Amino acid sequence: MTLGEEIRGHLPFLRRYARALTGSQQHGDNFVHTTLEVIVAAPDEFHSGDGTRIDLYRNFHRIWESAYIDEGEDGDEGDEGEHPLVRAAHRRLVQITPLGRQVLLLTALEGFSIEEAGLITGTDTATVETLLSDAVGELDRESRTSVLIIEDEPLIAMELEQIVRDLGHRVAGIATTHDDAIAAFEETDAGLVLADIQLADGSSGIDAVQDILAIAPVPAIFITAFPERLLTGGRVEPTFLISKPFRENTVRAAISQSLLFTPQLAA
Repeated sequence: MTLGEEIRGHLPFLRRYARALTGSQQHGDNFVHTTLEVIVAAPDEFHSGDGTRIDLYRNFHRIWESAYIDEGEDGDEGDEGEHPLVRAAHRRLVQITPLGRQVLLLTALEGFSIEEAGLITGTDTATVETLLSDAVGELDRESRTSVLIIEDEPLIAMELEQIVRDLGHRVAGIATTHDDAIAAFEETDAGLVLADIQLADGSSGIDAVQDILAIAPVPAIFITAFPERLLTGGRVEPTFLISKPFRENTVRAAISQSLLFTPQLAA
């Protein structure tokens, strides 16, 4: 098996991680592309003996670590013409260390163990545990919002509703179709959307979210049993995506990370 064949199956999930980390499909995919260029340039340096998936994420971590610029609370927030979503993200990112956010996403979203997260980031287990605890503590203190759930399976909708409430957020409503979702959003103050991809009447959760975003720029998290189909990097795709069946910690991490990129939390 060639190195390319080894890596190919892991790329959709690396894109998911990169997009969640950067809050952008474009920026996340650019980091993944750069990672692949570095691997192609020095293939003999790729394998470490810890497994292809860990090696791939480790190489990505090195790229991210070298490119990330910590602005600091007293640093420049960027150009005045910078997009408000980017400025909002900068103000929130200084409250959680980049490495702490990586550990949280690696374990909660990508399913790595504490030990594996340490191998990826080059950090010992005790430090990883401390970083994870600190990151979760910061997320627990973040602002709360109202969440619109778009899900046609009653049991899953109930589970999501409970998770949202347990995290301290409010549930703006539960919609089961495209039209219901648009109507519910217009009638509520939802600041975030959790959306299934395929809805019972054949409508698309992606289409519903696109129409919602035309009304107001709220963050959206998609839920699907087949994430690899929506993480090809070849078209406009979701930035935040979690897999079915999901865990509470996964939803928690995705919600918290997506809220880092919303202007209303920057005050």
